[in-house]
Amino acid sequence: MNYTDISADKLQQIKTLGQLKAAGYEPETVKQELRRNLIKKLQNKEEVFPGIWGYEETVIPDMQRAILSQHHVNLLGLRGQAKTRIARQMIDLLDEYIPVVQGSELNDDPLQPLSRYAKDMVHEHGDDTPITWLHRSDRYTEKLATPDVSVADLIGDADPIKAATLKLPYSDERVIHFGLIPRSHRGIFVINELPDLQARIQVALFNILQEGDIQIRGFKVRMPLDIQFVFTANPEDYTNRGSIVTPLKDRIDSQIITHYPKDIATGKKITSQEARVKAGQSELVQTNDIIGDLIEQVAFEARESEYVDAKSGVSARLTISAFENLMSAAERRALLNGEPKTYVRVSDFLNTIPSVTGKVELVYEGEQEGASHVAQVLMGKAIRTQFLHYFPDPDKAKKAKEGNPYKKITDWFGDGNTIDILSDAAAEAYKKALQSIPGLAELVEKHQPNAKGEEKLFMMEFALHGLAEHSQLSKNRLSTGLQFKDLLSGMFTMPSFGEEGEDDDQF
Repeated sequence: MNYTDISADKLQQIKTLGQLKAAGYEPETVKQELRRNLIKKLQNKEEVFPGIWGYEETVIPDMQRAILSQHHVNLLGLRGQAKTRIARQMIDLLDEYIPVVQGSELNDDPLQPLSRYAKDMVHEHGDDTPITWLHRSDRYTEKLATPDVSVADLIGDADPIKAATLKLPYSDERVIHFGLIPRSHRGIFVINELPDLQARIQVALFNILQEGDIQIRGFKVRMPLDIQFVFTANPEDYTNRGSIVTPLKDRIDSQIITHYPKDIATGKKITSQEARVKAGQSELVQTNDIIGDLIEQVAFEARESEYVDAKSGVSARLTISAFENLMSAAERRALLNGEPKTYVRVSDFLNTIPSVTGKVELVYEGEQEGASHVAQVLMGKAIRTQFLHYFPDPDKAKKAKEGNPYKKITDWFGDGNTIDILSDAAAEAYKKALQSIPGLAELVEKHQPNAKGEEKLFMMEFALHGLAEHSQLSKNRLSTGLQFKDLLSGMFTMPSFGEEGEDDDQF
């Protein structure tokens, strides 16, 4: 029986090198270990990178091929594309426990000791060399590349305090204090944002990647380190802050390109999985699929917007934060009105502007418009796009000679009527305002007949916003909500800033 077939409890009972040999242990590199466990998972049809959505046909197969090839990997992509999460999930492809020489700094393999300490232990004690078991979670090291990272941090340096304490000359290799990389021997080492690492520090990685050895302060030390390297990099960094030096890039075996979700459904899976919705919120606030589609659509619109820097990207964190903010907006409204339950509104969606403004990098034109205005534009475009999935195209309906489903609504506003949808309105006031608009309920009943109760009210409000975004109505921002009016009268209304109940902005 191979030691890998022994249960974790029985492994803990193996405490010496002799017992380990008797259990059938044979040395294996970390890349061989990752490959072996991946093969097993693929043969058993197990999910290898759970919770990573949208990469099933692209990034994940590339990662699997890289692991099977025993390659070092560079994950290249814009921010918020799950690069670090993928690296962290490689831990699950490691054996649950591996044996190490007890007390060794470098996770020394008992049959292939690397450090001076471990070699001395094995030489002195032989088969009685004490061993301990290292869990896979302790075999993962992650370092963010920052300008202050030094060779000593990553590789190591001579430690004068160690030399003085042990009364050793500086020529003795035992005075070396090993850095993060040697201490990751037999494990996974991740460097995030590799281009930010200074070029001279990147050069220090050459030998480790190619020959597997290190040099410290001129010591004639050859340490064939056994490490699976994973790097992450953002293409934006190549121009803004630095680059990966060519010889290092040449030594990274596989460069895998990541990407954003390609459809709304995938984006919703990611947001639903990652959003931190409190138990109290989920019980208090009822949502629907449309509101989730609207939030995801904002990210899609931002990635195509002329105001947003496409090279910087739009992280999935935008939609995650926006959904959390949406739930909090609805929760706050219910708490203010003393309501035990509430249903999301389109006005809640519009209150997530703070989650958008900080998540997009604007180009010059966007900066001129202002972050808040750009966020409003993106949300408006999201409503415009999603509206056509549920109601007829207002532009085509207007051109039709008869049967315009929106005529009754627009005519009512054309007679000079206005309606205010306040952000914190109580349920009854919200319902009364929407039901006062002739033709609105009939529109929803005809085109969304399954919408009942509060969902119907949501669709009624959604219809108003959709008509405004398709230039059938005017929508003006108030200090406490929104006002809808006839398009023509809205064009001649001058915004008044700072007065309660007057227009603060029109969009």
